[in-house]
Amino acid sequence: MTVSVVHADTGSAPQEWRSLLWLAPATALWIALIYWQPIIQTSGVPTTVHQLAAHGLIAVGLWLGLEGTELTPDQRRTTWLTVMIPYTLWFAVAWSGAINGALRAGATPPIFLLAVWLPMVIGVPLLLLSKRMGQVLDAMPATWLVAVQLYRVFGSWALVAGLRGALPGLLAWPAGTGDILTGLFALPVAIAVATGTARGRRAAITWNIFGLADFAVAIAMGAITSPGPFQLFVPDVPSIGAGVYPDVLTPAFVVPSSVLLHALSLRQLHRRAKPRG
Repeated sequence: MTVSVVHADTGSAPQEWRSLLWLAPATALWIALIYWQPIIQTSGVPTTVHQLAAHGLIAVGLWLGLEGTELTPDQRRTTWLTVMIPYTLWFAVAWSGAINGALRAGATPPIFLLAVWLPMVIGVPLLLLSKRMGQVLDAMPATWLVAVQLYRVFGSWALVAGLRGALPGLLAWPAGTGDILTGLFALPVAIAVATGTARGRRAAITWNIFGLADFAVAIAMGAITSPGPFQLFVPDVPSIGAGVYPDVLTPAFVVPSSVLLHALSLRQLHRRAKPRG
């Protein structure tokens, strides 16, 4: 038994890194494409597509996770609707507000700040304390909450905006690089955690902490470069806090959504039985 576990723990490493052989070049190609043709990003199409895809995957993943619990069909349906209805409404409101300019800096009330912080302030405690959500996490494979954040590679738009001088470098470089790395390593870490070993669990915890740290840095840099009480630098170009569509959807929807996913993943890893390795 010990021999087989050691073999799985060491032999899985090439498989984990193999995903980067196609994912890294694909990400590099995407970065080159949106740098060459900025209209692709400014049209809002990539933002819309990847957010709709992430929304759909979360909806399907939650339903499949609920099916693995001992809840009755009515309880599963009620739980799914309790999560997905407010999540969908939040997405629709953020999207509509971004398109109509309601999230622009200086708006009263400060809808932009509410869009960034309110979902996290309300959602994190609810998701971390809910017993039913704990049941879902126990039934759901640990790989799902990691792999779904592959969409973070689309945060490369910030890096490209910095290269083109359309976003302050103080924000663009750390935010874009952090998102790219989080997205690139989502699949390798998901494969690692699927082994059920201590190494895989540690990799997933480290990845989650890195992803959260990326947001902490991005939010801090956004605050000190955007109009508001925390602004320390006045850049030559508008920062993301200016509230311009489609870029504003990153802090107004993607960041809170991803923080909730990280929180759920860490809770799930904490609840897991002791790993094999």
